[in-house]
Amino acid sequence: MTQSVQLTQSVVDAAITSRRSVRAFTNQAVPRQTLEQILQVASRAPSGTNAQPWKVYVLQGASRDALVAKACAIHDAMLTDPALQAQYTEDYDYYPPKWVSPYLERRRENGWGLYGLLGIGKGDKDKMHAQHQCNLRFFDAPVGFIFTIDRVMGRGSLVDFGTFLQSIMVAARGHGLHTCPQAAWNCFHSIIMPHIGAGAGEMMVCAMSMGYADEAATVNGFHTPRVPVQDFTVWLD
Repeated sequence: MTQSVQLTQSVVDAAITSRRSVRAFTNQAVPRQTLEQILQVASRAPSGTNAQPWKVYVLQGASRDALVAKACAIHDAMLTDPALQAQYTEDYDYYPPKWVSPYLERRRENGWGLYGLLGIGKGDKDKMHAQHQCNLRFFDAPVGFIFTIDRVMGRGSLVDFGTFLQSIMVAARGHGLHTCPQAAWNCFHSIIMPHIGAGAGEMMVCAMSMGYADEAATVNGFHTPRVPVQDFTVWLD
């Protein structure tokens, strides 16, 4: 007999709406048992034909710190020699090659809001570099995730992957944890994949930081807006 579990609307809604991209974490460790439980819950995410296309690499301690050091060294070298950027490109186009309305305006609003809060003005090259590098430090979170998928899978499996990622982030809230999904790591896949021991047939999807939010950090005062339901919904009666 299938066990029925009834959840209150307030609990479910709170887990989803309290999820946000946290960009500063404390160094408080997250127990492995907690991480395993979150991943087990997230594994209930739906996928076409139950393919479950996700692969997860969890980095903590020395493995996390070593990858951070590698990525930051390359990122610093790019600041001195921008031509190096051509050697580090994404495996797939996460963002469009050309931004158009209304996505362009939303992207700008996001960037201006974050940088404005941090006092980073247009042309502040060094400050922008430092803030971008926070991504490559997993925002000081004690846990970093790298997610991969087998290249043989179709584009629909990336849709499935999105449900898995959201499930992780919502489940983390139930443990008082916060997350930040990150595409900023994607261009460094050539150093990430050997570091984590990924197979030749795997493609990096994205990274994620997880830990306890540093609520005193200014950057965590940034909350992104959402457009109202009527702006993205068509009702057909």
